[in-house]
Amino acid sequence: MTEHPDDVDGIVEAWQRERPDLDHRPLHILSRVSRLSRRLDLDRASAFAEHGLENWEFDVLSALRRAGDPYQLSPGQLVQETLVTSGTMTNRVDRLEGRGLVGRSPSPSDRRGVLVTLTPEGRAAVDNAMADLLARERELLADLPDDEQTALAGLLRRLLSPLEH
Repeated sequence: MTEHPDDVDGIVEAWQRERPDLDHRPLHILSRVSRLSRRLDLDRASAFAEHGLENWEFDVLSALRRAGDPYQLSPGQLVQETLVTSGTMTNRVDRLEGRGLVGRSPSPSDRRGVLVTLTPEGRAAVDNAMADLLARERELLADLPDDEQTALAGLLRRLLSPLEH
């Protein structure tokens, strides 16, 4: 048992009691990652809601913001950045455009293509939401010294990288 037991410790103990024939070591790590992910999703939704955004809106706006000036991407690039279907992206861009957070313009390099551009209102919304999110997440990590944060990031990268390629 760890210094600060959590819910996963109880779950693993119960499985060890009920199925002692199985190797439960993955649960110690991946159940915590899963539970942390769910809690982060809820916390992020709360942070974004304070700025009038939903998670998916932040995803699209932040993809455009990360693209750098002039903060525009094609719908296909947005699909790649956010891992949704093109139909879903069309709907999302329509809704964001209706709110004045993005605009559409013809692509100068493709007569049939369009570019989605972050508006000043969209930039302000995503910048403010990002600042709030980072403050919350810094607070979450405050008990971990910098070297442990670096080590944890490296270990998680090793787990995630093969799944993304």
